[in-house]
Amino acid sequence: MENFLLFLFMSFLLVILPGPDTGILIQNTISSGKKSGIKTMFGSVAGLLVHTMAVVFGLSALIVKSAYIFSIIKYAGAMYLIYLGVVSLKSLSSQRTQTEGVKKHRKNKSHFLQGFFTCVSNPKVAVFFLTFFPQFVSPGGNHFVQFLTMGFTYSIITIVWFFFYVYLIDFFRNWLKKPAVNNVLQGVSGVVLMGFGIKLALEKQP
Repeated sequence: MENFLLFLFMSFLLVILPGPDTGILIQNTISSGKKSGIKTMFGSVAGLLVHTMAVVFGLSALIVKSAYIFSIIKYAGAMYLIYLGVVSLKSLSSQRTQTEGVKKHRKNKSHFLQGFFTCVSNPKVAVFFLTFFPQFVSPGGNHFVQFLTMGFTYSIITIVWFFFYVYLIDFFRNWLKKPAVNNVLQGVSGVVLMGFGIKLALEKQP
């Protein structure tokens, strides 16, 4: 593998850029606490490992080349993000509805699966892995091992950054849970998640 330090630096810059995974992580941490944020994080990382294996076995190339498969994954992910955004906005209708919605959310929703599905259903991640990883592959080395190494390394960087993010949000959670602040955050989170969903739906096949 070539330029490993450059790969680490570039990966870190890409991980800290906000995206759908970050949006759902923030929302779940604020609404349900640190444990939910960590579960969401591990779900996202599990999704990254799926994308890593897809690159290793050439599935990402198939997704990129097939307009049909790309569209199915793209629209499924977009609808899911829009749905999460709508649920967040609906919780603002009243304090009672909000409380019941949070309880129902805690009871019926798996934060791990939310993180996992948000990541794995985003074809942009597959495209990114397929275009980013090959730049650091050593021609004389084992491609299988190199892709796995990069995928696991990227996942570890994601874990470290998301852990920091979750604990930072949890530290300010009491303030963030104040009704006025929480309502603003719920509204912003809803709009942001819907925005990511719409952006994903409009994404063109590379």
